[in-house]
Amino acid sequence: MELSTWLVYISVISLLLFSPGPSALLCISDGVKFGYKKSIPTILGGALSALLLMTVSAIGLGAVLAASEMLFLVIKILGAAYLIYLGWNSWREGAVKLPSTKTPQQDSSTLIYSPDKLFKKSFMVGISNPKDLLFFIALFPSFMNADEPQMPQYLILASTWFCLEYLLMSVYTGLGAKMAPVFANPAPMRWVNRTLGTVFVGLGGMLAVSALLTKKL
Repeated sequence: MELSTWLVYISVISLLLFSPGPSALLCISDGVKFGYKKSIPTILGGALSALLLMTVSAIGLGAVLAASEMLFLVIKILGAAYLIYLGWNSWREGAVKLPSTKTPQQDSSTLIYSPDKLFKKSFMVGISNPKDLLFFIALFPSFMNADEPQMPQYLILASTWFCLEYLLMSVYTGLGAKMAPVFANPAPMRWVNRTLGTVFVGLGGMLAVSALLTKKL
């Protein structure tokens, strides 16, 4: 792979990752609720979902999805539904009490920490992210040279994406963790959850409308 191609790739994915999306919002939210270290599963879930999408594209299934308009529409609708579901859950959380390090016992209003659930939620958000789907299906193959061995190119592109995503999502999670003291009271936390819920529902709605309008056109 030429150095110039790799540098262009870094520039493109840096802009793509840095622009706030569902995964970034989720990292900020979990950073607020649990702190940076406990939110590492959230970061890993999003990064690994991107690697899966990248692998699918690299082995040629991306071309199949691109050729099948109906299949791609179904994937986008499912992704939209999941984002709306996450938004509804955030609204239902309302005002919650952040976990306290001063008391060993948790009352019923304290958030329940589960690394598995954080990872699964982040993975599902990442795998249904329309921005990542479109990139890996439409743009990612263009950075690979058909005249050169595919595996080395894939490893370079995949490891670059993973490292950049982990770094940038860590920044978002750390930002959320720094903001945690501000949201130690129920009222600000309610605002966070309902704002996050509204954004997720809005993103899901826009994705669904976009998918249906594209289908009609």
